[in-house]
Amino acid sequence: MEIQLAATLIHWYSREKRILPWRESRNPYSVWLSEIILQQTRVAQGTPYFNNFIKKFPTIRDLANASEQEVLKLWEGLGYYSRARNLLAAARQVSDEYGGNFPSTYKELLKLKGIGPYTAAAIASICFDERVPVIDGNVFRLIARIFGITADISQAPSRKEFEVAAQKILPIEAPGDFNQAMMEFGALVCKPFNPDCQRCELSSFCYAFKENAQHLLPVKRKKIKAQERVLNYHVFTHKELVCMNKRAKGDIWQGLWDFFLDERSDSNYFAHEYKGEVKAVYGPISHKLTHQNLNVWFHQIEIANLTKFQELANKLELTIFSIHELVTLPKSKLIVNYLTRVKF
Repeated sequence: MEIQLAATLIHWYSREKRILPWRESRNPYSVWLSEIILQQTRVAQGTPYFNNFIKKFPTIRDLANASEQEVLKLWEGLGYYSRARNLLAAARQVSDEYGGNFPSTYKELLKLKGIGPYTAAAIASICFDERVPVIDGNVFRLIARIFGITADISQAPSRKEFEVAAQKILPIEAPGDFNQAMMEFGALVCKPFNPDCQRCELSSFCYAFKENAQHLLPVKRKKIKAQERVLNYHVFTHKELVCMNKRAKGDIWQGLWDFFLDERSDSNYFAHEYKGEVKAVYGPISHKLTHQNLNVWFHQIEIANLTKFQELANKLELTIFSIHELVTLPKSKLIVNYLTRVKF
């Protein structure tokens, strides 16, 4: 069964695989970059980012020599910004510790910043033919349905059961092609909802199809309900100048620029204290994070006196920029969306 299933899947992949830029070669830099970008990101959204990174940083040494601000700016809008910081850290590791050449084994790849079992397996198998299974969300789903595995995929101990099942069907030759076929099949055919079972070439091997249990597998614990939060940004301006805040270490938006964040929703306090005027209040703008639903208000406050404006910036530890410089700063999608809506 295992041999026939693998052969069927690889044959399907050779016919149906999507043409994607990182599949043009087995360059580990391209494969690694694509895998990091596509974590928590759809292919259609991630592809332009991949192309932009390759254009600006053609080699891993080019990326290693970049500044964090350059990388964050190029990453702007993708979210989960720790991926960008880890990307830069890993590039510097490869450049400094491995002479600019990616390590070629699964175990060595795991030593790189931001590379976990999934990414290490993808690089090792696709680029170096190491026989190690790749387990991502698509593969979890496909294996659960084929073998009827009811272990909860959100629980870490369950991973071993899926790895054993994946290893059983992983061929000795071209393990990278097989791993890509598994991921592609899960993305295009064995989808989370409304899987295309009528044209599925693996249905004869599939437990879920035979038992009509597609909707029951894989088993996954329900997500924790997202917390509702209200945020108030205070946007201090003086003519064509604006105060910006650089997010601190340990923050999900670490290294990105936004405005002064305060619990107070009363922008009149700052207007009165620094002899300014509340020009506009925008909101609420809805912004969803993994565990939080943000409802965000932006209070635009014009400070007429330059000395008062500078005094405010110093007291709140903000940096003054020209509004024309804002486009060069790396910002979260929330801030980018706000800036597209307003005029200073």
